Amino acid sequence: MEPRHGARYEEILALALATENAGFDAFFRSDHLMGVDPNDPTYHPTDCWTTLGGLARDTTRVRLGSLVTPVTFREPGLLAAIVASVDDMSGGRVELGLGTGWYEREHAAFGIPFPSRAERFDRLEEQLAVITGLWSGPGFSFAGTHHGIEDNRTPPRPVQRPHPPIIVGGSGPKRTPAIAARFASEFNGALTSGGGTEGLRERFARFARACEAIGRDPAGARLSAVLPVACGATQAETDRRSAVIGSELMRANAAIGSPSEVTERIGELAEAGADTVYLHIYDIHDLDHIALIGAEVLPHVALDRTGASL
Repeated sequence: MEPRHGARYEEILALALATENAGFDAFFRSDHLMGVDPNDPTYHPTDCWTTLGGLARDTTRVRLGSLVTPVTFREPGLLAAIVASVDDMSGGRVELGLGTGWYEREHAAFGIPFPSRAERFDRLEEQLAVITGLWSGPGFSFAGTHHGIEDNRTPPRPVQRPHPPIIVGGSGPKRTPAIAARFASEFNGALTSGGGTEGLRERFARFARACEAIGRDPAGARLSAVLPVACGATQAETDRRSAVIGSELMRANAAIGSPSEVTERIGELAEAGADTVYLHIYDIHDLDHIALIGAEVLPHVALDRTGASL
């Protein structure tokens, strides 16, 4: 879910329930406090993990997560406790997407420090070490450049063991795949970063090489992509939904067209190596869009995770 104009909780819940009813496996939302247009006065910010906590109680089946939470927003010890709490509230249905963050104007508007790109990568690596370390059990300590934990004997305890799945992704050629190889249950190939399907394939290959470099079997990780989608039963529906995507970059990488054309596009990502596809939704009030994809696309995609994910 990428609400271009923000969303109140009841609107987020309506979309999540539509997702669940349509047969999708998961409902993920972005972790932003500002929309695409930083001057949009209608944007209603909501905290990602607060709303996921609500969805943990108000949904029953879909998995829940963030794509992605910036390391700049929350200290890792607190984030470990938050995610474990939502995991408990959901009965073990939570996944954590974590990234460096990129929206500098958003940080300024909410008084959140925005360090250099290199420092944000350093913080990402340290935060993943802290979060997974705390989830591993009591007695964890960590001394890093940016974060420290001193003999924590009351760590947060998620329901899922050894811990909730962690998603790391991006287009960086070195640090991103290396960090993902160390910590991630899933590597997201950042389809909209450019290069099309071949670019996605190459990013998956870099992740595999990073895994092999540290002795990890890359086959043990999921490979995913985020796919903007505008699906219509008629050309008019498709055009209307495509217009909402807004960004030319997103539209250039999107699945736009009939259910069969969207199915074909998902198949192209599967051929490039993706076993999980997140359909990127912009008009969160268009619940008929969700129902159409659930009825006319999901039965025709066979991805390893058991289906496409919204």
